Amino acid sequence: MTEILFYHLVGQRLEQALPQLLEKSLERGWNALVRAGSEERLAALDEALWTYSEASFLPHGREEEGEPEHQPILLTTKDTRINEPGVIFLVDRAKLPAEYDVARVVLMFDGDDPEALDEARAAWKTVKGLGHPATYWQQEGGRWVKKAG
Repeated sequence: MTEILFYHLVGQRLEQALPQLLEKSLERGWNALVRAGSEERLAALDEALWTYSEASFLPHGREEEGEPEHQPILLTTKDTRINEPGVIFLVDRAKLPAEYDVARVVLMFDGDDPEALDEARAAWKTVKGLGHPATYWQQEGGRWVKKAG
């Protein structure tokens, strides 16, 4: 079964939190797919991944840039698995995947957005109803703390 992790952003923006999680995914040897809910957010994330740290580099690309199957981190708005990810990050209110054929799905949502909170609650019920192991994590003092699951 695919492990589903819910990451509740509190006090930190997605552009700050996502790169750290992507680094950990690459350390595990996983390709990652980042699916955003809009093209605008995808463009902002693309820029953020190039500039988030002078000491690190996250190899990534967008699907339309060519050879997406070779990207360790693929940025897209589509429900695809073209780079054979071990983990899928759903951001900016991207919907749950149609199929759960990866090791892990991470749904990241903004704690200051009431609609995103409602959608995350509904997604939690959906994945629990499908029998997937799910955990809920919330930011506290700059780190992630497991709150449920």
